[in-house]
Amino acid sequence: MQTMFNAPGAGSQQPADLIKDSSDATFMADVMEASRTVPVIVDFWAPWCGPCKQLGPLLEKNVRAAKGAVRMVKIDIDKNPQIAGQLRIQSIPAVFAFFQGRPVDGFAGAQPESQIKQFIDRLIKMGGGTEDDGLGEALEAAAEALEAGDASTASSIYNQILQHEPTNAPAFAGLARCLISVSDFARARQLLDGATPEQAKNAEVIAARSALDLAEQSASVGPVDDLTARLASDPNDHEARFDLAMAFYASGKREEAVEELLELVRRDREWNEQQARKQLVKFFEAFGPTDKLTLMARRKLSSILFS
Repeated sequence: MQTMFNAPGAGSQQPADLIKDSSDATFMADVMEASRTVPVIVDFWAPWCGPCKQLGPLLEKNVRAAKGAVRMVKIDIDKNPQIAGQLRIQSIPAVFAFFQGRPVDGFAGAQPESQIKQFIDRLIKMGGGTEDDGLGEALEAAAEALEAGDASTASSIYNQILQHEPTNAPAFAGLARCLISVSDFARARQLLDGATPEQAKNAEVIAARSALDLAEQSASVGPVDDLTARLASDPNDHEARFDLAMAFYASGKREEAVEELLELVRRDREWNEQQARKQLVKFFEAFGPTDKLTLMARRKLSSILFS
């Protein structure tokens, strides 16, 4: 991995879909997939919302000024309530920024143009814009290496990014995840505890902290076979089912872990002060609010709780 970070030129032609309307049906393509290469701002609004009418044009103006370094998607929550509900949007206007398939920044309520410009400038730097010399490409390479199980390469890239930009929150969170992946929980905890106040509020850093909590907890559970045998003899052994979920999580079987916790909520949602539901929420934090498994599990959990 080269340490250079070459950026696209500031005068590059703007893409035709720089600002577009989106929907529940097209959110994955318009936001999640598009954010793999460039930060995407999502403006949740409604026709009846006065502050939305003030904020929207300011966002669009500054997005256009960024000349393609960021993109913008607008979602009318009245016509498209599903994504807004899954992201737990309580009021509008609400703005989320996504990069590499994850929420990385955001705010609620109308903002002065100076704050909007600072918000977009942060995203330009994060995404490898003109001031960032290919930083976004390096972040993507590191994420791919970590997903492939190569924590050494990933941590090397993240460290290079942090040398270039010491406060980069996605790289900081990525480095913590590298330590978690090799079970170096003490150093991961020490790193996360040293986060700056701004880093600590970042969605990826919050997710990394949740992932560390889960990794530490799952390290002490018994073998999957033993726990499966306990459940076979007594399907209402809730402690065994909870521990089995954590054993699955520890072995990388995220979906199986989620399903065991959902089953536990089905059988006894009040068990141990709703520990299964609370653990699912922790999973959602670690996976990220737009992860496909998070979205699926939230729907199933809501169906169980409100059936």
